[in-house]
Amino acid sequence: MLYPRFLFWVTQSQGVSKEQIGLVIYVIAALLLFAFLFVLFFSTFQKRKNQLFLDKIKQQKQFDDELIKTQQEIQEETLRHVGRELHDNVGQLLVVATMQLNTVAKVAKDDIKVKIGNASEALKETLTEVRALSKSLNSDVIFNLGFDTTVKNEVSRLNKMGLVVATFLVTGKKVNFENKKDELILFRILQEFFSNTLKYADAEHLKIEVNYKSNSLVILLEDDGVGFDVLTAQKGSGLINMQKQAELINTDFSLESQVNKGTKLLLTYPYKLA
Repeated sequence: MLYPRFLFWVTQSQGVSKEQIGLVIYVIAALLLFAFLFVLFFSTFQKRKNQLFLDKIKQQKQFDDELIKTQQEIQEETLRHVGRELHDNVGQLLVVATMQLNTVAKVAKDDIKVKIGNASEALKETLTEVRALSKSLNSDVIFNLGFDTTVKNEVSRLNKMGLVVATFLVTGKKVNFENKKDELILFRILQEFFSNTLKYADAEHLKIEVNYKSNSLVILLEDDGVGFDVLTAQKGSGLINMQKQAELINTDFSLESQVNKGTKLLLTYPYKLA
């Protein structure tokens, strides 16, 4: 064989003994083994390090999610309480005030009856607005009415305010939410967008489209307001809350806006995976 002949040639030509060659081979083998163990140790260490890093990220995300859920629950409980107070207490006070005005109108002189009537009508409109607002705040009412009806009521409330002309369109075959809390979170995202439109956009029109697809619910919100530069604009708590709430229910959140060209928000909620 070639290898024994090579060793024989080396030992004859260089005067090196077989023991010395064996020692060299042993040292080389030891070095190779050491190198292999080092690579194995380094690879294992790196994998462990990466796993710990991923675990840390996962734990941080779980913590953030739990924090958002807790904040969401506290917020909903607060809004539910406010909604009940508006409906039960403030609403009743407005009813009593309206009845008292009607009583006064019966005995008042003709020249002030018109003013009393106008005040009574204003109270009735206020009562209607308070009751509508209480419904949009109380999560129990939202669960009972359903997503589409709740959004429709909110759009009607916006139109009654006269600050913007809002339109609402539903397409596709309606799919009931498997998780009612997701339905509530989606509605709160819409409410935040509506609020921002009224506060900052100076818009004349607001469009809401809800499209039930086979695997997801796609919601488009669009206004024709002043818009803003998404890249340079400072993110406020409202925008951050919308994004965090969308992440919480695995909803794709895509916000587009340009100066003087309005703002558009596209939400894609995978209700089949809820």
